[in-house]
Amino acid sequence: MSDHPSYLRVFQTFARNSLVRDMTFRANFIIDTVASICWVGINLSFYLLIFQYTGMIGAGTGWGKWEFFLFLSTGLLINSTVQALFMTNADEFSELIRTGGLDFALLKPIDTQFLVSLQRIDWSSAGNFVFGLVLLVFSLFQLGYAPGPVEVVLYLLYLVCGVTILYALMIAMAASSVWLGRNQNLFDFWFYITNFARYPMEIYQGRFGTPLRWFFTFIIPVLVVVNVPARFLVQPLQPQTLADWLLPAFALAAAVLSLLASRWVFNRALVSYRSASS
Repeated sequence: MSDHPSYLRVFQTFARNSLVRDMTFRANFIIDTVASICWVGINLSFYLLIFQYTGMIGAGTGWGKWEFFLFLSTGLLINSTVQALFMTNADEFSELIRTGGLDFALLKPIDTQFLVSLQRIDWSSAGNFVFGLVLLVFSLFQLGYAPGPVEVVLYLLYLVCGVTILYALMIAMAASSVWLGRNQNLFDFWFYITNFARYPMEIYQGRFGTPLRWFFTFIIPVLVVVNVPARFLVQPLQPQTLADWLLPAFALAAAVLSLLASRWVFNRALVSYRSASS
């Protein structure tokens, strides 16, 4: 029998232990869940207010009310998954360095990046995931569209790509704690960057918008995170331009390259790490 642990079994243990920990303080868990859902509800009410005055986000973009809510629900599914699996762990990485906890992680017979990325699951983020799923189904119902098997498979595939890109960006920035110490301000920069992914890329036009769209698509590819999967429901398998064909292919490549790049940054950071006891 191999001495190497089963990563799936280890993840299941992490998830179970995190759930037990959250259920130990149920009031705090409920408050966190309700607060997160209320925050999403406030954002949703803001967009409902906007659509009282306009029928589309951006003239001629095709992102009408329910199309945009499909986009919004896709973003909720991706972001809630990232928050549940990785956010807390990445946020605590600098504390592992400061307290010497990373020393113990390096001694474990398991991949260090896997360990520090998934050792704690934030179950309260599941509320936002359920909210996004309900909003997705309701928006599809309002549009009168039922996606076929191909659209569903592609949608799920690109949800995974979106999660991968955001995780890669997050873990790379968290790993910079090795060089910069308590880089919480730098890690907060992750939130500023991902704010650009909250809106359809078609609104980034003109002298100021076009450079932003180019940079956050091809340099830091956060614009493809939500835009690509949402398009499979808003414009199901109806590409009209060359860009409509190339963007999904680029999103796949961006997910793979982002993960490889973050892996390289993480390993380089570990090489530079000096034990807290040294």
